Order: sequence, then C-alpha cells, then structure tokens
Amino acid sequence: MIIIADGGSTKTNWCLLDDSNKKIYFNTEGYNPYFVDSEYIVNSLKKGLPSDLPFDKITEVNYYGAGVHNEEKAKIVEMAMQKVFPNAKVEIGHDLLAAARALLADQPGFAAILGTGTNTCVYDGEKITHNIDSAAYILGDEGSGSYIGKKLLTDFIRGLMPEAVEKLFFETYKLTPDEIMDNVYTKPLANRFCASFSKFVYDNNVNMEYTRGIVEEAFDTFFKNLVSKYPDYQTHTFNCIGSVAYNFRNVLEETAKRYGMEVGKIIRSPIDDLVVYHINRTAKD
Repeated sequence: MIIIADGGSTKTNWCLLDDSNKKIYFNTEGYNPYFVDSEYIVNSLKKGLPSDLPFDKITEVNYYGAGVHNEEKAKIVEMAMQKVFPNAKVEIGHDLLAAARALLADQPGFAAILGTGTNTCVYDGEKITHNIDSAAYILGDEGSGSYIGKKLLTDFIRGLMPEAVEKLFFETYKLTPDEIMDNVYTKPLANRFCASFSKFVYDNNVNMEYTRGIVEEAFDTFFKNLVSKYPDYQTHTFNCIGSVAYNFRNVLEETAKRYGMEVGKIIRSPIDDLVVYHINRTAKD
C-alpha cells in the first residue's frame, strides 16, 4: 500500500493506493516545518488520520510539503512520518515538485503555487532546475492568500477600507485592530491567519471594485517580482496550482496574458494528478 500526500501550510490532501490502485482520499491540517516540529506533526496525524488506516501495512509514503526547502526541514517531516508509518519507505519532497509533477507530469515547463503561500519554478520534466525563492509570507509570497489577507488587514487597521466593506468585515470577524495585531505578531501560524482572510475577498460582493483591486495588485506584483524574473519566461505556458489561483483564476489569466504568457493548467489541488503521476511511475518501474 502506498500513500501520496500533498501538504500545504493550511491543509494536507492524502490518497491511499491499495495493491489494485483503488484510491481512498482524506485530509489533515498542513505541516510547514518552519512553523511546526516533528512532535506537533505526529500528534496531529494521530488525531487527524482515519483511525482504520492500516498504518503497519503502508510500504511507501510519498509526502510533498510546504516549507521543505532543505534537508533540515525535510528531516522534521520525515521523522514524524516514519514514526506514524513505521514500516514504510518515506520520501519527502517539496510541494513545488508536487505542483510541477501534477501540472506537467514528465514534460518541461513553468509551474507555480498560489495558495497560503507562493512558489514558482522551471521544471525539466524530472526535477526543478530554477527556483526564485518566494521569501515567505513576511518578506514576500506575492500573490498568495497570506499576501492578499495582509493587504486586507492593513487597510482595516488603517481605516482605508470603503465604509460598506469595513462594516461587513467587522460583522463577519468581530476583530479589533489590536486583536489582529496580536494574532499576527504574538500567536503561532500567522501565515494561516492572514491567508484565511482571502476568503472574505473572494466572497465579498459589497464593493467588487475594491476587492478585485486587491487581487489585481497581488497578481501583478507576483508577476513583476517573481514570474518575469525567470529568463525567457514568456516562452513557457503559465501553469499554476492552489486555492487562490483557482478561486481568482479569471484575474490570474488576465494578468498572465498581460505579461505575455499563454495560460496552461490552473487547478485547485495537485492530489489527483499527483496520484496519476505515481501510478504511471510505478508502472514504468
């Protein structure tokens, strides 16, 4: 039995493949090793994974996760997975590799993530050959849910929201500026907190001009600071994965075209395509 997992900073999508390639899907929270340690991951998995999962019979775990930027961070996740699945061979990969494999399979091209955070790369059909660091949610992550949420929160704190939007925002969340600052600067998982407000931008219909403007600025900055910095970027199609990319895909497609890129695939989650990739890879082996 094989498990494939796509782990974002907020949510992890899992798929169990049995020996006949029957698929069983389930979800847990996300595990970014910049924000959580091995013990946290183990405890969360014990609570979040299905209780009837045949843990001892899992022979292989292919986990792709946000924040797995180096061996140190990968080890945090690997130790947790090995403890939960004691008889499995555990492979830990970056969520950007998952995106590239889901979007492009074994074909070369450009792949991006726009979810809680941001990431981009050029992929040669097997591995990532060029990646410009997104610099995470404090310094970068342009275009992401956390970037959009930060803009919304900043406008609220500074009193820059249109009156009707401000009223709806407060009625929805009942948060004061002091409580927002406390959540961002003193409580854990501030990236998730900020990103959660991108849903308000998506759902809001009080002032579409204001909320659309936030998204347009976020995506324009994403292309200006990241995508357009790749050599010959316009020779690639633009392929992207993630809830923010999918929910705001009309604005994203317009922005890509404005920067001279044809649009390829824009999908919410890589898990289905990732499972297909692993089934095909196993068949080749």
